[in-house]
Amino acid sequence: MDRTAPADLVLRDAPLYRQGRWDGDCVAITDGRIAALGSSADVAALVGPDTRVESLADHWLLPAFHDAHVHPIQAGVEMNQCDLTGETTIEGYLERVRAYAEANPDRTWVTGGGWSMDSFPGGVPTAALLDRACPDRPVYLPNRDHHSAWVNSRALELAGLTADSPDPADGRIERDADGHPTGALHEGAMALVGALTPPATDEELMAGLLTAQRHLHSLGIVGWQDALVGRGLGMPDGLDTYLAAQRAGHLTAKVVLAQWWDRERGLEQVLELVERRERAARAGLDAWSVKIMQDGVCETHTAAMLQPYLDGHGRATDNHGLSFIPADDLARYVTALDAEGFQVHIHALGDRAVRDSLDAVQRAREVNGDLGHRHHLAHVQVVDPADVPRFAELDVTANAQPLWACREEAMDVLTLPFVSEVAREQQYVFGSLLRSGARLACGSDWPVSDAAPLLGMHVAVNRRAPDQPADSPALLPDEALSVEQAIAGYTTGATWVNRLEDRSGRLEVGYAADLVAVDRDVLGADPAALGDTRVTRTFADGVEVHRA
Repeated sequence: MDRTAPADLVLRDAPLYRQGRWDGDCVAITDGRIAALGSSADVAALVGPDTRVESLADHWLLPAFHDAHVHPIQAGVEMNQCDLTGETTIEGYLERVRAYAEANPDRTWVTGGGWSMDSFPGGVPTAALLDRACPDRPVYLPNRDHHSAWVNSRALELAGLTADSPDPADGRIERDADGHPTGALHEGAMALVGALTPPATDEELMAGLLTAQRHLHSLGIVGWQDALVGRGLGMPDGLDTYLAAQRAGHLTAKVVLAQWWDRERGLEQVLELVERRERAARAGLDAWSVKIMQDGVCETHTAAMLQPYLDGHGRATDNHGLSFIPADDLARYVTALDAEGFQVHIHALGDRAVRDSLDAVQRAREVNGDLGHRHHLAHVQVVDPADVPRFAELDVTANAQPLWACREEAMDVLTLPFVSEVAREQQYVFGSLLRSGARLACGSDWPVSDAAPLLGMHVAVNRRAPDQPADSPALLPDEALSVEQAIAGYTTGATWVNRLEDRSGRLEVGYAADLVAVDRDVLGADPAALGDTRVTRTFADGVEVHRA
């Protein structure tokens, strides 16, 4: 980039977010990079006869956001199918299912997803409900966190699930008092029906990716780590879709692909992951990360916990959740992947999963030395106090999904009454992790939850959901972040995880012109109104990819 050549675009009259404060109000962009920034005088020399100059008065410019843990292809495909996201009532869900089935009479299955557990008594939907909307065709609908699926009676029948069907080792079938399946499948049990659904076509996968990319750009996101590329949890392998999009010039986002670790296999798959990484690299894509899913979620009592879950009367049970991979095997796998140059991205939600994952990274460091592969643990809902400082000691990034860190029904009704007293006080301890010196990256896990970074920031700062009043109870308010720390999670934190910290995530000369314009001063506004902030423009490499 010739920093003396006339700029292609100058954006002016918008305060620039730099290093935690507003500094300057003009930015000049040449060949997709920031050529100059500061005041009008600082960029005046780069304004030539062909330079486009735009005023962004009444807007504020920040570095565009990155999502450290997201599932775009899956989300986009579901948006294009029977999309239940945004609905909260049982009747609303059934009406969407009914309308989709009527509008798509040629589809042999009704698929999609996005329902919320807190919409149903006890968090559990039933086939009988779904039969009211679609009795004649099988229905398979994962919930928003994709750890459970809602199926109708026809789907149970096709899968051959009866009172005699055993639970898989890594999942559970919801049953009535006589043992008959009732229509909800958790974790590994989802595959008992999910494996029967028609796979998405190449065209549907590409349409899903492009739908998702448009949506993410509309939220100010220009880069992400896809947290599941491979065949896992009933999801299609998106590698070929990304490769095709890259070759066709459709990708306008900066993408890292986290390849799926098949927990039914062992070290023999490492060579395949290396080959896939090389295949991606030949197309100009980065597939250096590997995703390992170590446990489930608290709401279904499948997150791996140090202390047992409690029953409805507060008494300890014998259930400590599920560790999908034994701790010794996990350490062997992480050590081998680290040695092969992979970053390891581990789903670790419960405190036992977090501890086993940190132990695995520690073992890799003991064997291989510190190879600098930027390993990270995703979700980290419960972290035992003894393990908080280990993130910094091992240089393991906490990959947080801030939107979950609030007192909503899924927390108050389905989680806190059933976990130990220690675990209740260790929910999403973002503040403690930062104070201990840990790195923090932020993501959404979309379509599990809303992908909007500004909503995630709102919860990180307020520890309340955006629709909760300012005087409602906050979730462990001492664990709140400042606005500046929350912004960093979606910019410098996420770009660190994706090895993009030297070219994106900051407003600096020489960096990619990845910018997001918002409609209010996020530093000066009432933090309780942070969630009302709207993205108005998004630029990726200097190209406008969204305008509200």
